[in-house]
Amino acid sequence: MTRGTRDDRYGPSDRGLRGRLKDEAVRAALRFVFGAYLRVRVEGGDHLPASGYLVCFNHPSWSDPLILLAWWPDRSRRFWIFGPRERDMRIGRRNALIRWSERGIAFQPGGRDIIDVTRRASRVLRHGGILAIAGEGRLSDREGEALPLQVGLGHFALMAGVPVVPVAVHGTRWLRLGKTVRIRIGDPVRLTDLPPGRRGAVELTARVQTALAGLLEGGREGPPPGPVGRWISETFNERPWLSE
Repeated sequence: MTRGTRDDRYGPSDRGLRGRLKDEAVRAALRFVFGAYLRVRVEGGDHLPASGYLVCFNHPSWSDPLILLAWWPDRSRRFWIFGPRERDMRIGRRNALIRWSERGIAFQPGGRDIIDVTRRASRVLRHGGILAIAGEGRLSDREGEALPLQVGLGHFALMAGVPVVPVAVHGTRWLRLGKTVRIRIGDPVRLTDLPPGRRGAVELTARVQTALAGLLEGGREGPPPGPVGRWISETFNERPWLSE
């Protein structure tokens, strides 16, 4: 690829007929599966940036990135998910589906491939794509609260020169039939008046944390559902610290 040209694997959705059909198939399948069990409502999708941007969302459930991918209102560009954390993406049916969908940027535990992952994440953003990151770095423990965000999201945004869109996910900590899940999209956090280097990444991350906390206000964690809903809610979650 020559300098100054776009790589449509990462950016806009005009990837040829086969690529567009795959994108729509992934989105339609996710909307069908989750839409049969939940009601999803999106708020604030009218002020998204006109070019590539990073999405930072809170992460109370395994379902969050899939719901965002299915219902994200910006259809003009490709939506990528930062993850999963896997030692070997060649193993397992779930990983096979992720590889087929071409929507994930997997990374290895311990940051062993951090240089390659950073390069791929920056490429998505620089070529006009959307990269969604669970900025807390792990599942959060409660509805309506976000753990301290990791400064890596600030580094990604600064390296690519793109704004960060804070997104609050309400209602996924416990999933039950017919429950309403709300996706609240905040105003983009721009890269203005930031100090250079790491201090700039730290300051940007702090601004996103404040914006996300505002979007999460009013979120309440209801009682756990019955056995089926509890199984759906927890079967793919990884919270080993709760059993320590």
